[in-house]
Amino acid sequence: MPAQLPTGDPAPADGRLPDPAQDRVGDRPLGIYVHVPFCAARCGYCDFNTYTPREAGGGDATEAYVRAAIAETRLAAQVLGERRPPARTVHVGGGTPTLLSPAQLGRILDAVRDEIGVAADAEITVEANPESVEAASLAALREAGVDRISLGMQSAAPHVLATLDRAHTPGRAEAAAREARAAGFTVVGLDLILGTPGETDEDWARTVDAALATGPDRLSVYALTVEPGTALAARVRRGAVPAPDPDAAARRYEHADAALAAAGLHWYEVANWSTGPATRSTHNHGYWMGDDWWGIGPGAHSHVAGVRWWNVLRPASHARALAEGRSPAAGREVLDEETRRVERVMLELRLVEGLPASVLRPAGRAAAERAAAAGLLDGRALRERDRCVLTLSGRLVADALTRDLVD
Repeated sequence: MPAQLPTGDPAPADGRLPDPAQDRVGDRPLGIYVHVPFCAARCGYCDFNTYTPREAGGGDATEAYVRAAIAETRLAAQVLGERRPPARTVHVGGGTPTLLSPAQLGRILDAVRDEIGVAADAEITVEANPESVEAASLAALREAGVDRISLGMQSAAPHVLATLDRAHTPGRAEAAAREARAAGFTVVGLDLILGTPGETDEDWARTVDAALATGPDRLSVYALTVEPGTALAARVRRGAVPAPDPDAAARRYEHADAALAAAGLHWYEVANWSTGPATRSTHNHGYWMGDDWWGIGPGAHSHVAGVRWWNVLRPASHARALAEGRSPAAGREVLDEETRRVERVMLELRLVEGLPASVLRPAGRAAAERAAAAGLLDGRALRERDRCVLTLSGRLVADALTRDLVD
């Protein structure tokens, strides 16, 4: 979640959607995102909306958050109304969701089931830091109905973890993955970060090997970005650490793609690989395809039927609004057709299936032809299927290519 909220129109106190959007509820699949805004400590590179429990109000902060999250599920059920479909996915992210106890997370999930409804085959995922789980807590999460877990491994190199201010030690993420597998999770995923200052190609190769040794079903690889206002940005600015090297990042991405493919994991989105369609993140796919989702929690964003809104940032303000019977939304916007077209290009281009070229305007179509000639888009897919599909070279410059295609 962003550290600052975008500008937008005031959100109504009752959270009601505009009538045209209300009439389209149920036309698209529904996902539920639960933002848990707590971390034991803040990593220096992170600009997400997170707080230590002390910053959020002390010992009762997590319990107050749980009560507010449950209240927001009731609000969601009221706003979405009888036309709402059962949630196809529930994704609990953060922050560090597993700073809540399995019982607390279970209460939130039960509220989503009872108030909104969850499909019988729904994908239910919890993110976790490796040091925040153990065999017993993982078993309890599985008992609560969580079937997927995503572990923030980031690196296997101790000095890289130190630069990132990560709390776990090398080897803990791999152990947590094995414990999750033993607890019966159907999909065990790992998240990695490449390009940290001080990381070498050898460090990265060892990280990829260590991750693959756990036999993950899904793996995400993100290039480190230095976000304004973070502790890492301050360190880079004063020269304490070098800025990430884009050439090194590209080289390491290519290494990861080759190593993962050799291990049977294939890319399905620019930063994501899996063993097959069944182990991909359906929840994230909903974001990329413009489906509907309701974001629960401080700073969470939602999108339903072309209406996007965002909650107040601070846990106390979020809880207060709900206790007073008000929506915790800070603002919202109704997306016009051009905004939706641009966002479609930005998101669908990242997928292995690619983007229908019919979405492009003439200038964007000409840019696609140039990109295909340059080897950044699959020329055959463009000619024969009229789709813009990134090549490996194209994935390395996906953001710049997107700017060309949206003209």
